[in-house]
Amino acid sequence: MRVVIDTNVLVSRYLSPAGSPARVFARWEQHAFTLVVSEPLLAEYQRVLLYERIAARHRMAPTEVAEVIEEFRGFAYVVEPQETVTVISADPPDNRVLECAIAGAAAYIVSGDGHLLELQEYRGVTILSPAAFLAVLSQERGGQP
Repeated sequence: MRVVIDTNVLVSRYLSPAGSPARVFARWEQHAFTLVVSEPLLAEYQRVLLYERIAARHRMAPTEVAEVIEEFRGFAYVVEPQETVTVISADPPDNRVLECAIAGAAAYIVSGDGHLLELQEYRGVTILSPAAFLAVLSQERGGQP
């Protein structure tokens, strides 16, 4: 199953290593799903991880953040969106997540962003919170976490 993870979930992974976002990434590392990314999404991941207020909390140096992004580039399924969408006018960067999901034929977008979660579904892609996505993964494993 292919999954796009929104930037806020990635950031939360580094700020709260025991929360649902961290558990979503742990499941990716266990090969429970294929992470789908695009260059615009990777750039957003890096840009946000380098925000001063966020960097002060995760305490990674810029070189470490760059290494994290390179790991995603190396281990995730990287797609090149061919289509531009303007579904979310209140927060245009959210559209990059949708574009990535479309280009990567993703089944799910995992996000904590209200604009995306409000959609619930877009062109066959289900949009879930990290906790709800973990529940889906648990059901697929017959109730195993």
